[in-house]
Amino acid sequence: MTDLSKVPVTIVTGFLGAGKTTLIRHLIQNAGGRRLAVVVNEFGTLGVDGEILKSCAIPDCPAENIVELANGCICCTVADDFIPTVERLLALEPRPDHILIETSGLALPKPLLKAFDWPAIRSRITVDGVLALADAEAVAEGRFAPDLVALEAQRAADPGIDHETPLAEVFEDQLACADMVLLTKVDLAGPEGVAAARAVIAAEAPRPVPVVEIREGAIDPRVILGLGAAAEDDLAARPSHHDGADDHEHEDFDSTVVTFGEIADPAELVARIERLAREHKVLRVKGYAAVAGKPMRLLVQAVGSRVRHQYDRPWRRGEPRGTALVAIAEHDHVDAAAFRAVLAG
Repeated sequence: MTDLSKVPVTIVTGFLGAGKTTLIRHLIQNAGGRRLAVVVNEFGTLGVDGEILKSCAIPDCPAENIVELANGCICCTVADDFIPTVERLLALEPRPDHILIETSGLALPKPLLKAFDWPAIRSRITVDGVLALADAEAVAEGRFAPDLVALEAQRAADPGIDHETPLAEVFEDQLACADMVLLTKVDLAGPEGVAAARAVIAAEAPRPVPVVEIREGAIDPRVILGLGAAAEDDLAARPSHHDGADDHEHEDFDSTVVTFGEIADPAELVARIERLAREHKVLRVKGYAAVAGKPMRLLVQAVGSRVRHQYDRPWRRGEPRGTALVAIAEHDHVDAAAFRAVLAG
C-alpha cells in the first residue's frame, strides 16, 4: 500500500501534439473536488502550454498552482528546477491533493522517474502513474520509423544493428514507462487506423498495458488518477534504450523561435506552416499570431503539416501585438534563417 501521507503525482508523457495539454485541461476542469497542481515542461524558450492551462484555472487549481519550466528537460535540471518547484508546490496552503506533470513531447520519462528518488522529495511524493498519450492516426501511419515491418525484419536478422530513428526511440521509451496508454485522435484515424495503432503499441510495449481511446482529452478522472503504481519503485519493469548510460541526450532535437509582426490572413500562415513541414521536416510548430484588424490573439498548434488554430483571448492593454512561433525539428534539420524565410516571408 502507498503511504497515504505522500502526494500522488501523475506523469503525462507522449509524442509531440498527442494531446497532453488538452487532457490536463480536461482534468483541471473536472477535478471532482481534488486540489490539483500542474508542472508544465516546455521544449524551447516560448511558453505556450502553461499559459493555455492557466487560462482555464479554477478554485481547486488556481493559476499559482500551475508552474511552467521552459529551461530544458526537467530530468536534466533536477536540482536547479524540478526539486525546488515540487517543494514549492508541496508548501502551498492548502497542499495539493494531486500533482500533474506534463513532460515535453521530446522527453524520456524514465530519467524523470529516477528524479523522484532524490532525498528532498522521495518521502513526500509518489508517482501514482505514468500516462503515455499516442496519436492514433500518426501511430497507424508508422511515423516513428520509416517502415515498421522492414524495421522489425532487420532487427530480427541482425539485432546488433540499430536501425531505429530517434523518434521511434522516444516513442518506445514512453510506452515502456507507461501504466496506461491513452489513444487520441481516434476520430481522425478511423476504425482501421485505431486497430493498426493498437497493434503497433502491443508490439512495442515491453509488457501488456491498458489502452484507452479518448476524444478531445475527455476521460473520467477516476480511470487515470489513483492508479497507485508507485512507479518510482518499479523501474526495473520499465526498460529504456538508455538504461546503463550515465546521461541521456536531447541533441537529436532542437528548436528556434521565429518572431515577426501582424499577419494579414490566417489561411496564409497555415499554408506557410504546411510548407515548413514538407520542405524542412519540422515536427511541431506552436505559438501565437496577431491578425491585422482582429482584437483577438490567434493560437496556433501544428503537428507536421496538420495545423489547428483558434482565437483564444483578446490582446491585453499595452501588450505588444505580434507573432511568435516555436518550431521544433530533429537537430540536423533546424535552420533558423530558413524557417524565418518560410514563416515570415
